Amino acid sequence: MAKVNAPFIDVTQGARKFLVTKLPAGVVADISYVAVRGQNKEEGAIQRILNTRRIANIKDFTIQGGAYPNAIILNWVHKKNNLERAKGHLQFNVTADSAQIIDGQHRVEGIKAAIQESAKLGKLELPVVIYESLSTQECADIFLSINTEQKPVARSLVFDLYGVASEHVVDPAAVRARDIAIVLNESEDSPYAGVIKFPGTQTRKSGIALSTVVSAIKPLVEEKGTFEQIDIKELELEGKIILNLFKALQRKYGDKWREKSNVFLYAAGFMGAMDFLKLKLITYCNAQGSFTEKTFSEAIDLPKNKLVLQEEVKGLGGKDAPKRVYERLVESFVPKVKGTGKFEV
Repeated sequence: MAKVNAPFIDVTQGARKFLVTKLPAGVVADISYVAVRGQNKEEGAIQRILNTRRIANIKDFTIQGGAYPNAIILNWVHKKNNLERAKGHLQFNVTADSAQIIDGQHRVEGIKAAIQESAKLGKLELPVVIYESLSTQECADIFLSINTEQKPVARSLVFDLYGVASEHVVDPAAVRARDIAIVLNESEDSPYAGVIKFPGTQTRKSGIALSTVVSAIKPLVEEKGTFEQIDIKELELEGKIILNLFKALQRKYGDKWREKSNVFLYAAGFMGAMDFLKLKLITYCNAQGSFTEKTFSEAIDLPKNKLVLQEEVKGLGGKDAPKRVYERLVESFVPKVKGTGKFEV
């Protein structure tokens, strides 16, 4: 039976003690397991059921050289496989089911899948925190402190960092959507020039968060998304199409475009417009063979007395506000009939 000998340090936080060490990924995979709440009756069972899609993504991330600086957190429960401490080193046998995973189960399963494809990844060093014989309540306290009190970073910052991060770390669709957001925010003739709030820019009440813009554009530009389905894949074309739509809307509003009453200067308006583009205009304009500002303008009937205003969505939350904007745009949609009327079915 293999035995591990690893350096460690003891840590005390309030009433709890744990140790911090580094272990080969293969060892972590061999000694750890998941105790699922509602399925396993043992003490310490607080985990959720594994998400297989996340595991596949983590496997690919690991194979591509992804980094894991955050510790895997374990609860050591094996009564016969003792943790021995000697001269600053931790010793134990590599025995299955020695430790429950408190935090990091998807990372461990994803790395385990990567090891099956590339055995050398079993030597990947992982930071590991080990508690001993915690109760279910104690495991729950630690899990909740990680997943509720330690808030994830703002999505706008995540999307912005995609512009400088390594290729294997980023979401390609989010990168493309971010690039289009830059075009909208920096082009002098853009209706959204200076309106999109990027991290690090001067704080202001008005404007649309980068996270909102990226999330709204992503379904259009992702693999097998709306644009790819009509063979539009170039950044310049995708950005120009979105820009043309908003130029057409700006023309409808005239000097009222920059007024606070304009719903399209808010998140709900932007999201509703992107849904309208995705669900109605892309198919229509593709059939027309034109995505020009003129084509968009002619397909949208929004006279000055029927403009979509922010007051129409005030008080609506979640998906309801963008949905209302989308519905108003659908009401204004006046497509021109083009074609022979003959179809092969």
